[in-house]
Formats: sequence, C-alpha cells, structure tokens
Amino acid sequence: MLLDLSLDFQNAKKVQQKKVQIISGRFLNLGTNKQNRSIMSKRKTYQLLFFIKRKKLLKSGKAKVFLRISINNQSKELALPCEVDPEFWNSEIAGASGNTKEAKQVNEFIHITKFRIQEIVNEIELEKEGFEPELIRNKYLGIEPIVRTVLGIFKEHNDKVKILIGHGYSNGTYKGYMVTYNHIANFIHWKYRKEDLPLQSVNHEFITDFEVYLKSINKCQQNTASKNIKNFKKIIMIALSNDWIVKNPFAHIKLKWEKKEREFLSEPELERLINKKFEIHRLEAVKDCFIFACFTGLAHSDLAKLNPENIIIGIDNKKWININRQKTNQSSRIPLLPHALKIIEKYKDHPEVVNNGKLLPVLSNQKMNAYLKEIADLCRIRKPLTSHIARHTFATTVTLNNDVPIESVSKMLGHKSLAMTKIYAKLLDKKVSRDMDLISKKYI
Repeated sequence: MLLDLSLDFQNAKKVQQKKVQIISGRFLNLGTNKQNRSIMSKRKTYQLLFFIKRKKLLKSGKAKVFLRISINNQSKELALPCEVDPEFWNSEIAGASGNTKEAKQVNEFIHITKFRIQEIVNEIELEKEGFEPELIRNKYLGIEPIVRTVLGIFKEHNDKVKILIGHGYSNGTYKGYMVTYNHIANFIHWKYRKEDLPLQSVNHEFITDFEVYLKSINKCQQNTASKNIKNFKKIIMIALSNDWIVKNPFAHIKLKWEKKEREFLSEPELERLINKKFEIHRLEAVKDCFIFACFTGLAHSDLAKLNPENIIIGIDNKKWININRQKTNQSSRIPLLPHALKIIEKYKDHPEVVNNGKLLPVLSNQKMNAYLKEIADLCRIRKPLTSHIARHTFATTVTLNNDVPIESVSKMLGHKSLAMTKIYAKLLDKKVSRDMDLISKKYI
C-alpha cells in the first residue's frame, strides 16, 4: 500500500510547529487523516511504501521493515530498525495485522516514521533545498549531505579532462573549460559577492545573467559568450544525470550563434607570402611553418606535435603525413606537396628540430600569432593572419579551388562529417565563376 503525502508549502511553518511526542511508546498529538489531508497541495507529492523482503529473512525468522521514498521517477530505499513476523505482515495496509503487542508496536513505529518524514519534508522546503528522495532518506538517517557547489563540480570535471589530454581530449579543450571556469568564478563574485554557490543556485536567471555578464563586463562577442555557456551547460548536464539537481536550468535556454565568414588567403596573397624572404630567422621560420600548414591543412596543435614518424610512404610511393588530429582524434592522411617537402628539407638540421625530435621548429600558438601579425604587415596582407587561417587556406585556395573533390578534402582535414567541409565550399566565388563560365560557353 502506498501512502500518498503532499505538502502545501505555504502552511509549512504551521506544520513545523506541530510537535510529535512519544511517551511510554504511545504516539500523541498526531491529528487525523482528514487533518493531514487539509495541508495537501498539487505542487509537491511524495510517496512512502513500507514493505518487507520475504526472501531475505533474518536468522530469527523475522523480516526487516523497509521504506521506499518516491518522488516522480526517483526513489530511495532504507532499512528501518524494526522487525516483524512475516506471517503477520499485511501488504494491503503496509503494516502488521492483528491486535498483538508486536503488531501494535510495528504499526506505531510506521506511524511515527511517516510523521518524521513529513517533518523532514517541511524542513527541506523551509530551507529551500532540493526536494529529492536521497536527501529525505539521508536526513532521516542523520547523514550529513554532500554539499556540491558550482565551482566544485566544475573543477572535478576539469581535473578529469586534464588527465585525459591525449586520450580523447586536447589541451585546447582543457584550456577552453578552464577559461569558462574562471568566467563563472568571476561572475559569482561579481553578482553574488561570494566565492562559490550551492549547485541548486543555478537556475534560468543565473544563466541569462551570466550571458549578460560575459557580453557587458567581459566584452565577449556573441559566439564567444555562447561557447562559454555551452561549456557550462555540459557541467550542469553532468549534475542532472547524477541526480545532484532535480530541474534542468537550461530547459528554456537557446544559444545564439552569429554566422561569420572564414578568412583565408587568396592565391596572390599566398604567393606573396611564399616569395617573401626574411633576414630575421624567427620570422622566416614562422612564415615557413605557416606556409607548411597552408599546404597540409594542419591545425597548430597537430603541426606542433608533428615528428618524423608521422611521415609515411603512401599508396603512390610518395611521402604522406599520417596523423590523428588532436582535437577530434580523427585520422588524417595528407600527400605532401612540393612546397611542404621543401620546408621539411630546409629545417631538417635546425637545432630545435634535432633536439626535440620534431619535424619543424613550431612556436606556441600565442607566439606564432604574434609574429604572423608582423609578417602580415610586411607582406601587405590586410587580413588578420593567424595559424588557423592556414588551415582555411588549404581547404579553399589550395584544394577546393583547384577542383580537389570535397570528399578528399574532408578526409585530409580529418573532419568527422562532410557537412563541416561544405562550409569552405560556400566561400569560393572564384570557383563558382569558373564553373558558370563553362556553362556559358556551352550555351553560346
């Protein structure tokens, strides 16, 4: 038999004041079922089921009385310090049958437990804690709940990602989560003047206010703000799947993304860069590493870890790059074009290459981008030159614009789907013009 109990939280204080007294095993001041029903509400409903496990009896032959607490689709069980002869247990009334002393004691204990649970539920609502079976059970047993906080579970997640770098996660992904963690920490301090918050504090308002903070205080663009909110959403989804929170605060949140054109070098710009010679060795090396990426499509993280073992002899008996992309762990095989081969040969005896077992003297992404800005100015390239533009240039100017099938480009880029590569195909006005010229000649 299920005992359905509901709580009108507006009357919680009145219920809290109603004391339960136990004198000589007698249960006093309980009120009638009708009085208890008078404080019911549709807002919160929980169910209590008292039962025994007939197949798991004690050595004495008696059965432990168990309690199952259920709220919606969640439930928790606990063994009560109460025993009963299984012959006297009546599942229909969820108690003991008969007028024996033992039956009265068992039913009295169940009655007391029921009202203790009611008191606990009242306390939970008054303290505005998460209304869930595990919390009710723990409070009944006197177990101190684990206080999970926003930054606490975020840090646990980031620590795990750090351990898994190179095993499904990249260093860039880890750094991205750390950036979001710092934004959340700063937001909590800015908005709430606290070092951290209980996990239950995250609601719809928290998320929308976080977006406002990112855009106004941190001056983030729309896509940067959405990326940080997306990272934070993953943390909240972990909490939700572990039943650490009951409601999904992202239920009515829809991230906005602005479509931005991907920059890449045109053929004249690429040629200008190739032909430019720098007397400063560091600038020359950065330029060559960038050009190498333009002819291989490698992202900076993959370019930096490239070593001689990644060079293989392909099906055509020519040299290829064979590498698993750090970001996606997707396999990427790329035939080496003449420009790329020349750059490898040029730096084979470079001290940084020899000492570190690398293929090229690649600087950190931050330093490389700083030098690329200077190189762009010297080469009269007005685009914001970054290491990732090299990858875009390979996808567009070097391959798709020269009629390399999009399927082949996708494979070389290590994309998980063709849809990712099609983004580059939309950028090529020159190819569209050339294709239409062929049609126009046909219909002269």
